[in-house]
Amino acid sequence: MFVHNSEVKLEDLGDGVSRKIMAYSDKIMAVEVYFEKGAVGPLHSHPHEQLTYVLSGEFEFTIGDETQVVKAGDVLYKKPNVVHGCVCKEKGVLLDNFTPMREDFLEAGNPYAKTK
Repeated sequence: MFVHNSEVKLEDLGDGVSRKIMAYSDKIMAVEVYFEKGAVGPLHSHPHEQLTYVLSGEFEFTIGDETQVVKAGDVLYKKPNVVHGCVCKEKGVLLDNFTPMREDFLEAGNPYAKTK
């Protein structure tokens, strides 16, 4: 399966945050998340493991009880059910990878089929 970024719809989540669900199967999902400066990824938790790669920008991230500033090239790991969130300090893009995939992200509908 090939996914061309230019063909993936950018979904506006409001408050300066948008995302593209790039590809997924039952076991894994890749999502680009776009942040305007000052936008907030509210503190939350979920049962999925999550790796976040900072593609661009600067973010203040909280994972559990630790907060750090991260920039392009940095990676964050979030264990299942650990509270995490961020504030965008400089407009940027994150690449989130989840296992298993986030079924809740598909509830609004996504034009790209699952692969198994």
